[in-house]
Amino acid sequence: MNSSGVSPDKAGGSISAAGNKTEEVAIGNLILSVLDPAEREGLWPFLELCPLVWHAVLHEPGEPIEFAYFPNSGVVSLVVSVKDGKSVEVGVVGREGFFGAALAGGLDKSPHRALVQVPGDAYRIRATVLRELLPAAPKLRVLMTRYALIQSMQLAQTAACNRLHALDQRMARWVLMTHDRTNAQTLNMTHERLASLLGTDRPSVSDAASAFQKSGIIAYKRGSLKILSRRKLKEAACECYGIMQEYYSQLGLE
Repeated sequence: MNSSGVSPDKAGGSISAAGNKTEEVAIGNLILSVLDPAEREGLWPFLELCPLVWHAVLHEPGEPIEFAYFPNSGVVSLVVSVKDGKSVEVGVVGREGFFGAALAGGLDKSPHRALVQVPGDAYRIRATVLRELLPAAPKLRVLMTRYALIQSMQLAQTAACNRLHALDQRMARWVLMTHDRTNAQTLNMTHERLASLLGTDRPSVSDAASAFQKSGIIAYKRGSLKILSRRKLKEAACECYGIMQEYYSQLGLE
């Protein structure tokens, strides 16, 4: 039993087939990195380092949340699907936050599919253990609650964006948000996958990508999207990108 009063044995151990953890692994997740040493020490025995494999499903909608994921790198998409098979991305999670926002409010289910969009790695912790640790981790509790509220604003803004703004504006916003979380100039993304995330069809995405390429905004080849001008991307994006950036600046993690 550690200082938090929770036995590591109760969590099923901190190392599993899904991942491992060593002291040498840097904490890239901004929430975990700003915790007080005492709080981080209380969490450490229960955290697993696990790979975020491209297109891996971390959670299915309506199922109990088994783990909270705190990405060090990579991007997780929050996706809503309907009965006819269509889907659209309504939110993204990177190193600025965590998947499992419902846990911050004492809930144990999420209506979203959590899908790895950009590979990386994350620390994860069992939801049942996290609930027991939170009373003894006030800073983590505040940061998780703050992030959950800001994520709800992102979801609402994205819903409005998907309904009201043109595809090229939404595509620019998506590329910017993904770039913010990866710092990668090149993103591996097919037109088909991007169409699914943006809730449209492949030909429409191909037309928008072609226009961006002709304008010197991106270069696209064989499922690889390279950002040539972030300034032009910001000019092409709708106001939703700036609004969402303002939300996340209130996290106070940078």
